[in-house]
Amino acid sequence: MRAKVVRTRGSVGGARTSRIKTNTNTNVNRNRHVMHRGRRDAAGDSSSCSNKPRQNQCRAARRGGGAERRRASCVAMAGAEEPRVAIVGATGAVGQEFLELLDQRDFPMGSLKLLASARSAGKAMTFKGQEITVEELTDKSFEDVDIALFSAGGGISKKFGPIASDSGAVVVDNSSAFRMAPDVPLVIPEINAEAMKDIKWRERKGGIIANPNCSTIIALMAVTPLHRAATVKRMVVSTYQAASGAGQAAMDELVLQTKEALEGKEVTKDIFPIQYAFNLFSHNSPMQDNGYNEEELKMVKETKKIWNFDGVSITATCIRVPIVRAHAESINLEFEGQGLSEARARELLSGAPGVSLIDDRSSNTFPTPLDASFKDDVFVGRIRKDISRDGDKGLDLFVCGDQIRKGAALNAVQIAEVLLTQ
Repeated sequence: MRAKVVRTRGSVGGARTSRIKTNTNTNVNRNRHVMHRGRRDAAGDSSSCSNKPRQNQCRAARRGGGAERRRASCVAMAGAEEPRVAIVGATGAVGQEFLELLDQRDFPMGSLKLLASARSAGKAMTFKGQEITVEELTDKSFEDVDIALFSAGGGISKKFGPIASDSGAVVVDNSSAFRMAPDVPLVIPEINAEAMKDIKWRERKGGIIANPNCSTIIALMAVTPLHRAATVKRMVVSTYQAASGAGQAAMDELVLQTKEALEGKEVTKDIFPIQYAFNLFSHNSPMQDNGYNEEELKMVKETKKIWNFDGVSITATCIRVPIVRAHAESINLEFEGQGLSEARARELLSGAPGVSLIDDRSSNTFPTPLDASFKDDVFVGRIRKDISRDGDKGLDLFVCGDQIRKGAALNAVQIAEVLLTQ
């Protein structure tokens, strides 16, 4: 039974129809709270789409009679006034989420192109009832693209992001490749959309916009409304991060390990070197000389860049927990000046876009990762005065957010929506 959830602004329902076609049918893939569509395969051919001929190709593909659907390499949505969109890493977990969100949010597009590795090229994916063939990502993939949503890893972004930008496309990148580059905006639209105001897709001058780290996004959605009311002096964060942050293969392995462990079998350990099911461990990102791992330092550096404020001190501890999809974070805040009361914090968060307040002490009801899974909002609760500090100088929060959605795909699509207005 699905947990009952209180939702406010920005919440959108769960999954829709965008998916990779599949011939597999497993118990794992049927469990919606455990898996995100699974891995689905279908064979096919790829071709390119370009300008007005691409519209005619796609219209022709849609005219297939009866129940038969023809496959196209792109989908034409409207006229030349709307951007031609590409998804890089279309067959991955975030790529699939891109498709669902573009559909759910009715994102206006002149055409849609799906790009992935040579191994995935030829697979068929479905968007708005139309099968689209995945194309191999190459240097020539972006000549007819205006906005490119990237989620294929840092290496791919470093190689093809500049190529796409030089071709005239605006890149919205979900990797860490460009986040700290001085000339690349690092954007959470509800917080600092103004950072990308000079990038305009219609000018065909390209540009790169970075999506922050998922843990940073989820934390700052909750903390920024409070920071704007009473400057945050210090932030201490402990994260409880889901398998989804390590990709679809990690999600698959967690489910497999859980089944194996319950059956008394030796667990499969292809993704992480230690057992994940019924366990937790320090985040698997590279460890630095100062004892912090890379994930923890991302939260420190990215927060300061997004806020454009170096006056905040931040320390983080990031942990992997055996949850499939949504991250949780415990956050302690110290404020400057007179601080911020519990009541004022609740008032600010109840009116914050993209935030849902779940904070019922009488029934002991607070956010959980299961509540947050497949939801757009970041859920906030356990709002309480830090009793170790005088007055209203400190607050504690507990936050949950879907790592694939607001932590990745949704934030990128929202960036693209801002681009439409510029």
